[in-house]
Amino acid sequence: MSTVTITRAEALSGIARVPGDKSISHRALLLSALASGRSVIEGLSSGDDVARTARIARQLGASVTSEGSLVVVEGGRGRLRAATEPLDFGNSGTGFRLAMGVLSGIPGLHRLVGDASLSKRPMDRVAGPLGLMGASIAGAGERCTAPLRIEGGVLHGINYSVPVPSAQVKSAVLLAALGAQGPTTVHESVRTRPHTEEMILEAGGSIVISDSPDGRTISVTPSELEARRWLVASDPSQAAFFVVAGLLARTSQVSVANLYPDATRIGFLGVLERMGADIARRQDGGVLTVTARSSELTGTVVDAREIPSLDEVPILAVAAAAAEGTTRFEDVAELRIKESDRFAGTIALINALGASATAEGDDIVVVGLGTPSRFATPTIDAGEDHRMAMSTAIAGTVGAGAAITGFDTVDSSFPGFLDVLEGLRD
Repeated sequence: MSTVTITRAEALSGIARVPGDKSISHRALLLSALASGRSVIEGLSSGDDVARTARIARQLGASVTSEGSLVVVEGGRGRLRAATEPLDFGNSGTGFRLAMGVLSGIPGLHRLVGDASLSKRPMDRVAGPLGLMGASIAGAGERCTAPLRIEGGVLHGINYSVPVPSAQVKSAVLLAALGAQGPTTVHESVRTRPHTEEMILEAGGSIVISDSPDGRTISVTPSELEARRWLVASDPSQAAFFVVAGLLARTSQVSVANLYPDATRIGFLGVLERMGADIARRQDGGVLTVTARSSELTGTVVDAREIPSLDEVPILAVAAAAAEGTTRFEDVAELRIKESDRFAGTIALINALGASATAEGDDIVVVGLGTPSRFATPTIDAGEDHRMAMSTAIAGTVGAGAAITGFDTVDSSFPGFLDVLEGLRD
């Protein structure tokens, strides 16, 4: 694996252009494959994870082609069938889990594989409710890890309460419900990313979404989806890296535009603002522009419910390492089963920067240095985890540099990340 060397930047300025939202991109491809007719997707993520979902849609019988910057999908449930070859998801946990819901309703045997990192990630939370619907799913070990075998066929609706907040579990059940017999109801006590239910509604699916102080309840009855045009906004979780860079560089003004603005996706902004960040927000036409300027930060307490996916914890921890005082990330045990053990990886990165990070049960406690100018120079192995690689790159840019082995894992979500970062240097 190659090693990337990051050098310190005295100043950052400009507009950081980030890829189309990866979560929405996966869903746009799968819903378009299920919908009868010609769907068009604009702004699809350019990362390898999404490219694998497109390839798998083709293996199942949908037509997926590029027309300039657009992706065109000719789909329909009637043309989908079990593939003769294994479906290789690479490093994409999102694509894997969402596809489990779709595949459970397609007759035949489906074989799902992934890379070494993905093959360690548990799939039992998805396999459980899909099994209740009638799918036969077998994986390795108690946690049902890849390789997976799914025997798809006739499903029936269920009432299901998601035990641990997870947009991927919720989405897999909702996607399976579109082709099941009878209604399905899913309840989540903590609202997670609403992309799947909102996009099913946009595609003409029969779905009712009810919010209450107790969370969100979604009811789906079997539906034929309509082909449509999808516009994929830019990915807030990718924008978070450049927002933090703009806050921590000694002289900076960094903007990221065209962001998906749902509260479940931009909770990191509220965390940073509470820490004292100089952030300007402007919403226009359903998308958000964020501008971050150099700021002195102070520690805070971060509740996992503020950032339900926990994707932004590593880069927020870098901000905490540069802040004055203590930051506590509460109830973030789910970080242990991401692309890598991000719980341990985040602690190791912050300590490598010269700040202090410790585990207290399922919490991460960071005692900051008060300024990124006191950062040490970390040397890390990305461990097939794109977010750890990018978080280290930002820390090195605003601090004293960094060396990152295995940085090519970033291509799974953000090809060209280093080019965008380099373009902000004054």
